[in-house]
Amino acid sequence: MKDNPLKDRSYAFAIRIVKMSHHLQMDKREFVLSRQVLRSGTAIGALIREAEFGHSKADFIHKMGIALKEASETEYWLSILKDTDYIDQKTFDLLNAECKELIAMLVATLKTAKKNQKP
Repeated sequence: MKDNPLKDRSYAFAIRIVKMSHHLQMDKREFVLSRQVLRSGTAIGALIREAEFGHSKADFIHKMGIALKEASETEYWLSILKDTDYIDQKTFDLLNAECKELIAMLVATLKTAKKNQKP
């Protein structure tokens, strides 16, 4: 079985998002934004896993596209959390950098998949 950096990194990112969300709920008593970032941040990896076993190349591309949208949404929620002082700059910088890297990896994966898709 070959390594899948996108799958591995999205899983690790989801774990960090879960831990941050737990901290926001338990320590900051923030429930709305924490649930939003939890949903979108963990959806990225779940969609990548779904795409892995897509029924077709088009299904793979579709699910990866949704994963990209979820990553973009996660980036938005992280910015809101930082700008409302729910997370500090260091936490934001770490998670946002990881999110941007996932976005870049997803964009590259989609470009390759679309280029190799039969017309």
